[in-house]
Amino acid sequence: MIFLLVLGALLLAAALYVARGFYLIAKAQRLTARTAAYEAEAAHLNAEAAQLNAETAELEARTAARQEEAKATKAAAAVALGFVPEHELDATRPGPLSTERREVLDAVHTGDWETGAAYIEAAGKDWEERWQRVVALADFAADEDGNDAWLHAWRAARPTDPTAAVVNAHFAVQTAWNARGAKRARYTTQEQFRQFHQLIADAQRATHVAQGLADPADPLPYVAEQAIGMGMGYSHERYGALWQEITARAPKLLFAHTNALQYWCQKWRGSHEEALAFARASAAAGAPGELMTLLPLIAYFEQESHEDDIVIETWYRRPEVVAATDAALQDLADADPDHPGVVWIRHMLAYFLFWQDRDAQAVEQFRHIDGYIGSMPWTYHGEPRKRYTYARDWAVDVAVPGA
Repeated sequence: MIFLLVLGALLLAAALYVARGFYLIAKAQRLTARTAAYEAEAAHLNAEAAQLNAETAELEARTAARQEEAKATKAAAAVALGFVPEHELDATRPGPLSTERREVLDAVHTGDWETGAAYIEAAGKDWEERWQRVVALADFAADEDGNDAWLHAWRAARPTDPTAAVVNAHFAVQTAWNARGAKRARYTTQEQFRQFHQLIADAQRATHVAQGLADPADPLPYVAEQAIGMGMGYSHERYGALWQEITARAPKLLFAHTNALQYWCQKWRGSHEEALAFARASAAAGAPGELMTLLPLIAYFEQESHEDDIVIETWYRRPEVVAATDAALQDLADADPDHPGVVWIRHMLAYFLFWQDRDAQAVEQFRHIDGYIGSMPWTYHGEPRKRYTYARDWAVDVAVPGA
């Protein structure tokens, strides 16, 4: 009897085991079928996604083609109205060289430094114009394709000539900055920094030599030191002392103010707030036609360029920026057309007016500057010609009937 009970239990257990096996097999088959269904559905969804991606890519390509076509149409219309084609824009200077300046540069290139010296001396104590002439000669000597032998010959022939000394000082400054490059610190190599620090120290010594030789009323050797203070990281106190040396001699030298504004920008040694405060104070102190209203425009542009979260479409339409633009327009109307700052303020106004949808006024500025775009704001872009023609051609298309 016990044997039969045990046998029955074993048979029952075996039956349950077999039944469980059949159950598990059936479950596995159901799971396999369900998995196959899911895979089929996933394959279908992937196919639909691929089709959607292909359609999206085609749509994007068509949109891009339409945009390029529209851009080409606008560009052709602008060129038909006398504007310069994109590929012919000169991105190396803000405006054309005068015949006189071109002849002077040609002369010094052949070694005739006396012509360069006379050219600067002819500016007298018009410090704004004199600085432009110093910069033109110094930058020409520092250009990588240039010839600086004439400058060394000038210095050797007249070792105590203050004009030669200040040209040499700015030449040394520009050489240092050329070695560093114009990109932000994170895009500058350690070797570039090493060369820069060595050369900027040499430039500092050169500016101090120029300051020792200069007429006590001459601010230019101190203006030459401004870029050194920015690069070497002068403290606010030290830069303030340098600024006092400049303003004691020429309180309203426009390009000294624009240099100082760079120092006070957040990307260098200050902040957005300090830069704008300095710019507003300079503009308030300027008389009509002195173009000090350029400084707030630069301050607003520098902040917009520095911050990634600014919405450009609304930034330039804020009431305070529109007011600054209007003040600059009036200042320009009051200025001597030969003021060296006219071309710089026109470039900025064209940009601001474009973003404010004041297209007719923007076109007026574009007509004056067209052909030369080696200036802020265009040069802050990796492709300055594209930035310029985008704004110019849009404004022309909106503002000029039949364009």
